[in-house]
Amino acid sequence: MAKLTINDLDVRGKRVLIRVDYNVPLDKSGVTSDNTRIRASLPTLNDLLAKGAALILMSHLGRPKGVTESLRLDPVARRLAELIGKPVQKVNDCIGPEVEKAVRALKPGEILMLENVRFYPEEEKNDAAFAQALAGLGDVYVNDAFGAAHRAHASTEGVARYLPAAAGRLLQKELEVLGKALDNPERPFVAILGGAKVADKIGVINNLLAKVDVLIIGGGMAWTFLKSQGYEIGQSLLDAERIQFAAEQVSKAKDGGVELLLPVDAVIADRFAPDAATRVVSIDQIPADWQALDIGPHSREIFSAAIAKAKTVIWNGPMGVFEMEAFANGTKAVAEAMAACGGTTIIGGGDSASAVELFNLADQMSHVSTGGGASLEFLEGKTLPGVAALTEK
Repeated sequence: MAKLTINDLDVRGKRVLIRVDYNVPLDKSGVTSDNTRIRASLPTLNDLLAKGAALILMSHLGRPKGVTESLRLDPVARRLAELIGKPVQKVNDCIGPEVEKAVRALKPGEILMLENVRFYPEEEKNDAAFAQALAGLGDVYVNDAFGAAHRAHASTEGVARYLPAAAGRLLQKELEVLGKALDNPERPFVAILGGAKVADKIGVINNLLAKVDVLIIGGGMAWTFLKSQGYEIGQSLLDAERIQFAAEQVSKAKDGGVELLLPVDAVIADRFAPDAATRVVSIDQIPADWQALDIGPHSREIFSAAIAKAKTVIWNGPMGVFEMEAFANGTKAVAEAMAACGGTTIIGGGDSASAVELFNLADQMSHVSTGGGASLEFLEGKTLPGVAALTEK
């Protein structure tokens, strides 16, 4: 990397201000229900603690409008303490006298967690005074929040203007894994895109079509592509404004020698519900009043066969409404094919990460990204503000 990493920092006796991504789900009792992102931060925290640093952690949680009691970071601090095996102090603000007092008292080897930075509207506005107040708490800054690196916020981009700024272990790994896949992949290189809207993936499709050998398109966006090829798709999800774009991508793939795979059959339903009546039909046999909610068994075979040959696979977006058991088989088949393929397998965050967790296959993937939106923007070829702000080596 051309940016500083924690390997480049001398942190002994210093206060390290760390942006982590602890935007984790809480259950009804206010306890963290998925600790993936907290666990992902532990290599960075343990490394810095071993080097004699005092740690000051910043994160957001949810989308609060001002101070929101249910979105305080106390349950996250408690879970982190359990996972890291040492106390985690928590303050009820992220700037101000109470915080400054706690920071002054912090000793090497200790951890302090600040309150939800999004309690301040200045965070998302990337307010300079707020960023400077946060920066005043530390001697050096480490960004380990890949999931927030695509946001130019005070705690991700603004702080880096005032302190030496380095990438943490997680951020470094995300950039290296995704970067190698895009810039120097082992081939065949297969990308799998799903999810609901074509509009959300325009940049990714444009960027990947110039890089991959095979592009597989499933999920809700597949029906817009099929519509562009003259198929009737019934009540299936349609991005009508993107039909022409889809047709152009099919032509572009053909002209560029990229194999573009679309579903050949579908699991259809008479309504959008877990207990809907379902049928498997070829894509040219979808009734006008039914909707496709998953790829069919023949599509699963074709997609899985392409994945089996791959040396590099990136996946972003489910093949169907996998949250409903009746429409989960397509997504599960892709996950299982990736787990078995033997190549480098990268899950691009978001719903795909949730899916491999659901099917207990996450530990069989080479890399499961912690950032949905950030992964997507990286795959589009965009510069992430939180990365661009880090100090050059």
